Amino acid sequence: MTAGGRLTAGGRATAGGREAAGRVTAVSRSASYAFSKPNHASITLLAGLGVEGDVHAGETIRHQFRMTYEPGLPNLRQVHLIHEELFDELALKGFAVSAGRLGENVTTRGVDLLGLPTGSLLRLGADAVVEVTGLRTPCSKINDFRAGLLNEMFAVDPLSDELTFKCGVMAVVRRTGTVRPDDTVEVELPAPPHRALERV
Repeated sequence: MTAGGRLTAGGRATAGGREAAGRVTAVSRSASYAFSKPNHASITLLAGLGVEGDVHAGETIRHQFRMTYEPGLPNLRQVHLIHEELFDELALKGFAVSAGRLGENVTTRGVDLLGLPTGSLLRLGADAVVEVTGLRTPCSKINDFRAGLLNEMFAVDPLSDELTFKCGVMAVVRRTGTVRPDDTVEVELPAPPHRALERV
């Protein structure tokens, strides 16, 4: 991958024009605090805020628990994205999970979300752009949704012993736009050195 390049569907970075790395398969939002978010025909991303009409939209942190003791922190979790390939993996282990059920706003296919460096830009559809800020931290509510599912949200690298969180990535909205299922996802990498995603 090259600095400032965009990823093609095959994972190759190009320095030239926009290339689709994958696509949006579903979009979801909820006006209330609930673990899952219902699917919609479209969502509108608002620059600096998040998903219009979603409970997690705002300039400052909207995470229900963290708001109680860190209310003034900037909201680095305006948009939650999950790769649909995770659902395929979970299905092989007997867990039926579909778009929006883990609380994400944007479900994608064909994009290695977890492998992106911090600060990667994702163009969703024609106009919307989000900047990836970090990894979603899996919480105990995942087990309330499906018993035993929380254990599947982690993976340990056998070589480095490093723990990987598999429950998607968080982002902030850099450019307003509407996002729909079947929209393309274009990835623009930040300039090196790249910084691996951390929990936010």
